[in-house]
Amino acid sequence: MKKLLCILLSSTFCLLSPISNAASQGATGKDYVHQEIDSPDRSFPLFYQKLKDHRMPFALAWHKGMDPAVWHKKAFAKAQDIILPYSDNTPFNPVVIDQIDRGSYLAQKVVFNISNESRVMALLLTPKGKGPFPAALFLHDHGARFDIGKEKFVETWNDDARLASSKQWAHKYFTDRFPGDELAKRGYVVLSIDALGWGDRSVAGFKTDSQQALASNLFNLGSSFAGIIALDDLRAAKFLAHLPNVDKQRVASVGFSMGAFRSWQVAALSPDIKASIVDCWMGTMKGLMVPGNNQLKGQSSFTMLHPYIARYLDYPDVAGLAAPKPMLVFAGGKDPLFPVTAVKEAFGKLHSIWQANKADNKLVTKVWPEKSHIFTQDMQEAAFNWLDKQFQVKQ
Repeated sequence: MKKLLCILLSSTFCLLSPISNAASQGATGKDYVHQEIDSPDRSFPLFYQKLKDHRMPFALAWHKGMDPAVWHKKAFAKAQDIILPYSDNTPFNPVVIDQIDRGSYLAQKVVFNISNESRVMALLLTPKGKGPFPAALFLHDHGARFDIGKEKFVETWNDDARLASSKQWAHKYFTDRFPGDELAKRGYVVLSIDALGWGDRSVAGFKTDSQQALASNLFNLGSSFAGIIALDDLRAAKFLAHLPNVDKQRVASVGFSMGAFRSWQVAALSPDIKASIVDCWMGTMKGLMVPGNNQLKGQSSFTMLHPYIARYLDYPDVAGLAAPKPMLVFAGGKDPLFPVTAVKEAFGKLHSIWQANKADNKLVTKVWPEKSHIFTQDMQEAAFNWLDKQFQVKQ
């Protein structure tokens, strides 16, 4: 009877018989883990190296010698599938609700449908004179500062609280300048939008810890935090490119920190973006997934986390889908968030992709040795001068 029960329960395991010492101890003895997470804060699994070695294959990653057109077709399709939660062709139906004159350009608050779900207010700067003009989509950073988003790049008005907050931000990161306004002075149409969770798309009291609940809820609703942001950026790019006074062949994305991630991402996925400026967000995935790195904090990482992407593509692979478009990527040599080794490894892959597309002259990568996580005036001027050159804008 015992033998029959053993056969029914399992061909190799019988609950009615004692487990042998050999079976219980296995090849490594009878010890078992007593701790498998490194800390209660960033909570890195202690088996992370095995996951990096065996569970991050980057199966569609770029390798030298590949046919760039064949690779792009396969990798682009997979990137779209993983990053974008769905497609959206909702009419924009824009309305200007306020404007002021800033001398050489007009500043407007424009409301439009960024998606079927969200009608948003953005800041739009338009040069005076006869267009069409070159244009730039400004994508703000994270910074754990949620009361402002679009206002980080473009100076707002008729909103004292946000103006004061954004001036603090400009002082901390941008040498007391609003980079969007600086580019508008050069003759560009500028659009600055809020990502979900920032500015008008947030709520009083929203904080770093709030992001986990938002991300979880979006997962349960069949989407993702990062996916919504990515889709909104593509929609904003389309909105900007199709404004009547914009030259569709000269539309760029500009981003700092999380906005830099968004900048190379939208350049890779959107046909409307023709060039991109990326400041302080580039590295290899494995190079950033190391103990102590900011990537491990969770919370803010959900804004840039696309589930399962490591099975197929690394960060520079996704950015590389923008090739052969012009791209400028800056990094700070003293940036604590992005180890220089990981940055330079990513730069190497980017150059390999642009070289294969016979466009390495259109890619600029630079580590600023004395800079941290920042976009100072000299960095802005270098980036904007480069963009003028790509779009043949004379100053």
